[in-house]
Parts: sequence; C-alpha cells; structure tokens
Amino acid sequence: MELYGRVRHAVLVDGMSRWEAARIFGINRRTVEKMLRFSIPPGYRRDKAIRRPKLDAYTGIIDQILEADKLVPKKQRHTSKRIFERLRDEHGFSGGITIVKNYIFATKQRQREMFVPLSHPPGHAQADFGEVLAIIGGGERKIHFLVMDLPHSDACFLKAYPAATTEAFCDAHIAAFAFFGGVPVSILYDNTRIAVARILGDGQRKRTRVFSELASLYLFEDRFDHPGKGTDKGKVEGMVGYTRRNFMVPKPQFASFDDLNAHLTEQCRKRMDDKLRGHKGTIGERFEVDADRLQPLPVVPYDACDKQSVRVSSLSLVRYRGNDYSVPTAYGHQDVLVRGYVHEVVISCGVDVIARHARFWEKEDYIYDPLHYLALIEQKINAPARGCAQL
Repeated sequence: MELYGRVRHAVLVDGMSRWEAARIFGINRRTVEKMLRFSIPPGYRRDKAIRRPKLDAYTGIIDQILEADKLVPKKQRHTSKRIFERLRDEHGFSGGITIVKNYIFATKQRQREMFVPLSHPPGHAQADFGEVLAIIGGGERKIHFLVMDLPHSDACFLKAYPAATTEAFCDAHIAAFAFFGGVPVSILYDNTRIAVARILGDGQRKRTRVFSELASLYLFEDRFDHPGKGTDKGKVEGMVGYTRRNFMVPKPQFASFDDLNAHLTEQCRKRMDDKLRGHKGTIGERFEVDADRLQPLPVVPYDACDKQSVRVSSLSLVRYRGNDYSVPTAYGHQDVLVRGYVHEVVISCGVDVIARHARFWEKEDYIYDPLHYLALIEQKINAPARGCAQL
C-alpha cells in the first residue's frame, strides 16, 4: 500500500509521466496504469471463464444427473464417486475424480436454499416433538418430548413422555398453556398424523377428531408447514436441539417421568433469566409482551385422552394399544369405551366407569385386577385348580 500511494501521488499530484514512474519505482508500466485506475489494490480479477479441458464436455451430463436426483429419495441419490464412475464407464471420461467432485460441490453450493430473516409477532407459537435417550426407573429407554416455543420472546416449555401419542400431544398442550398462563393466538406444526388425518389436493388439511376438539376448546389458529420443509418452523426445530443439548446432556436419570418433567419445567423457568444475543432484555422481560397477546384459558381443560370403542372378550379383557386390560366379568361381550391417558387407562360402559388401570407402555402385556374375576370364580370353584395362576 505504501508503494501504491507513492506512485499515485507522483503521477497525479507531482505530474510525473507514467513511463518515468515505472522507471523510478522499478515496476511495469501496466502496473502503473492499474495503480492509477484503482485507489486501493483491487486484488485478483478473473476476466475469462475457468477452462476445464477434460471436464467441460461432460458438465451437461453431470447437471442432468443432479437434476434427475431431485425426483428420487435422498438416500438413493448419486454420490460424487458414483457420478464419476458413470462418466468413466458410460461416457468415456478420462479425467480424475477430484475435478468431478469439485464441480459437483460448487454446483450444489449455488443451488443451496437461501432464507429471509423473519420477525415474529408476539402471542404466536410453534410446536414439535423431539427424541432422546434417558434412564427412567433404572432402565434406559427412548423418550419423546414436545416443545412449544414462543418465537417472539424465545420462551419455551417442554414435557417428556414414553411415546409421541395423541394423549401425550394433548397433555403437553394443556401443560404448556398452563405454564405460559394463556393460549397462543396461533400454533405452527409439521404435518403430524396426530393433527392431520389427510392433506387434500388443494393443500388444505383434514384435521383429526381429537385435534379438532383441542383447537375448538382453546380457540387457537392451527397452521402447518409445507410437507418435508422443517425450515418453515425453524424456531422450534432449533429449540428442540437446544433443549436436548442443554437440558438432557448428560443422559437424564430420574425415578419417574413426573420427576423428569419437574426438572424440565424448572429449566424452562431458569431460562427466562437469560439474555440472548441481539436482544436488550431477558427472555422473561420479552415474554411479558407475549403474555399480553395470549388468549385466556378455558374454565375446564381438555380431557387429554385417546378414545377407542372396543368389545370385551370372553376372558373379560379389552385390548388397547397392544395390551389387554381386565374389566368385571359382568360386562363380557359388551361394547365399552376405552380412554387412554398418559398414566392410566379408564374403561366405561355407558355412563359408568367400570375399570381403571395404570397405563402400560410395553406391548403384549396382560393387566389384571383379580377383583374383576371374583364373581366368576365363585361360580366356577374349580377354576383356580385348572390354571388361574395368572390372576
């Protein structure tokens, strides 16, 4: 830069000729011309397209392969190595794999999706499920947790369950609304089957019965992202990753799901005191604006359960989610309603509750209450001797 300034000053201020400046400063005259055209060194400037003698004739074939790959599943698309092998075997390409890989990398970089920075109005939410390994009751298992995020303030709430079921989905919403003290104006989801029964031809969604009931009671607007486009709800996608890394590393170890969820709720409360980059106030201070826009909670919360009508078998059992639960023998061969909650299974016949059992999440278990068979055993007094040990 010092030489640059001296040459420019000598020619433009002192009136030295270009030839004289080149001789005195020991540089080429074309270099003097460049120094006079640019006030600072412009760096290397390419004025011709890059030539690849061995590859140029094959770039059209590579582009066709990459374009066709957009129509097949990601796991079945060409790798750079496979494209190189096809060029070599099918088209007589004589170059190396490196120039093929460099061209494919540059092409994919140019095609990468770009995004517009978004601002989020207060009072709106996004929700999504995540997965993590945890030790519950002494045994390691995969757990599912639903995260609800308020993008305006970055306040969040999450609750963990043994599985991502309908009743867990509804229960998490009820708990999140209670934590925030109100109902968001709208909630953005992916196209989970818990909420969306079918995507219609015009892009509209046919909601499931349970999700329609939930939205009708709490009066929030439901919104859904484009199928396969998690970036539509990028805030909650990021929050799922954040809570997994910060709240559940190392691997959570608790006696029960209630203990785990109490811990997660406390972590969400502590996070309210954090101040995020680019914001003046804490999350809790910004949440006050969100809270002003939230809708009031209904007087009676939603009955967060999955409902199924089943028939009692000859063994006085009803099957729900792969497990068999007993009912009194007086209700044998009748139609009953099973309500599956997160922690219990309630069985009704008409308006009467005829059985309650703790919820079992394993498969192919039998859950008995011996009292349900007492009247039948009194009639069949020899039954215990013939093999009723299961009771």
